Amino acid sequence: MSRLHNKVAIVTGAAGGMGESIARLFAKEGGLVLATDIQFEKMNTWVQEARKHSLPVECIRHDVTSESDWQKVVEKAVHLYGKIDILVNNAGVYQPMETTELTSLQRWNQILAINLTSAFLGAKAALPYLKTSGNGSIVNISSIAGLVGGNGAAYSSSKAGMLLLTKDQAVEFAQFNIRVNSIHPGGVLTPMTEHILPADALERSA
Repeated sequence: MSRLHNKVAIVTGAAGGMGESIARLFAKEGGLVLATDIQFEKMNTWVQEARKHSLPVECIRHDVTSESDWQKVVEKAVHLYGKIDILVNNAGVYQPMETTELTSLQRWNQILAINLTSAFLGAKAALPYLKTSGNGSIVNISSIAGLVGGNGAAYSSSKAGMLLLTKDQAVEFAQFNIRVNSIHPGGVLTPMTEHILPADALERSA
């Protein structure tokens, strides 16, 4: 398989779950992948295993809320592969049904920083290289909660914000032939959600 032959992709939140799966699949499809996550040791374990099977994956520790960290990620991708074609903003934190009344300002700011501001910072940092790609792509991993709400004020707001950020940047970046899309999955069983989702959540969200 080589649908992504020689395409350079940055995938955030890749220590496990959806991010790891995305990074692995991109590499299997011929992409050159830089996986990022704040949980470096966990991520590095699977990356080193993948490299033993000749998958072209590298990794870097990354706090997605840090503008300086984003610059380091972009610089490493360009140093390793010479360009950037794809940015997958997958990193996120899940808020287990916290009500407005029980959500502190600190928690609100944290969730929006990780789930939404990070996507803005990523696009801003990668944009100069996506412009020169000729066929750049940004994929934002939002949530069904960003369409219908019901998963806590901060979480749903952050995911809805990602949808509107996607729409705005799709228009803004079209002149550079950069596509911007968002994906809105329902319940996905990952290490982040397995202790939070009720037993029938996957069936109800299918």
